[in-house]
Amino acid sequence: MTKPIHILLQTTIEPTTNDWHIGRFSMLQEYLASLSAPDGSRLFHVEARDRDPIRAPDTVLSTLDRSAYDELWLFAVDVGNGLHEEDRAGILRFQARGGGLMITRDHMDLGCSVCSLGQIGAAHVFHTHNTTAANPPPDDTGTPEIRWPNFHSGANGAVQRVEAALPVHPVMRDTGSETGTVRYLPAHPHEGAVIAPASNPLARVIATGRSLASGNRFNLAVAFERSNSSGPAIAESTFHHFADYNWDPRRGSPDFVTETPVNELPNDPRAMASVHCYVRNVALWLAGRL
Repeated sequence: MTKPIHILLQTTIEPTTNDWHIGRFSMLQEYLASLSAPDGSRLFHVEARDRDPIRAPDTVLSTLDRSAYDELWLFAVDVGNGLHEEDRAGILRFQARGGGLMITRDHMDLGCSVCSLGQIGAAHVFHTHNTTAANPPPDDTGTPEIRWPNFHSGANGAVQRVEAALPVHPVMRDTGSETGTVRYLPAHPHEGAVIAPASNPLARVIATGRSLASGNRFNLAVAFERSNSSGPAIAESTFHHFADYNWDPRRGSPDFVTETPVNELPNDPRAMASVHCYVRNVALWLAGRL
């Protein structure tokens, strides 16, 4: 029997009803937990949680290197205070012992607590952290209070067409697609920015999208290959690629979300299959099984 891959899905906020708590990623958890290995055994064992009270280090993240988890999928939904130094240290020790990381955030400075997570932290560019001296003008202008980075790939609930960077990374392969690559991901009105740090030869952009506002291409995902001293990692431009609200807006959102959603993705089986393929690929690749 194949040993299941042990995945932790975690946010960087305390349980908060009117926010992006871990319950808003339930469709991701349910999908991964439903998958089976070729021998019929469970492919993934998935646990999901919000962080402990912010006044102290998180009991799980700060000791992650001593856990049985194979992967951490961290949804940085905080405003800058989501990780203690002990949490960052635990995550980096986890990666150093070979654990896989998927680290994602959103627009502007949302989730900037991840900046100090070594090279994968450096892959995340924010409005006032890990940024250049002069930020570009906003890409999305539909929500004026949200500044750059805020790439407009479409409405919540819409489908965005994505392009696999060449050579095609294993995470972007899709044998069910006519192109052989992942073609669709959930859209979002203001995605964040990720880059491949120039100092890391093991990092590269693996997927890009195109802004519906400016027409410019922007990075969706950066992959860090496994090395002798570090596990693999993925830096994602937005946690909305994985949120229930973007997979099916009928699941609801916090009341501070004001943009009008559409129900395109839940009514497009081909696009939903592409999203599922991508999620499965990420989970397998981070565990060294793809």
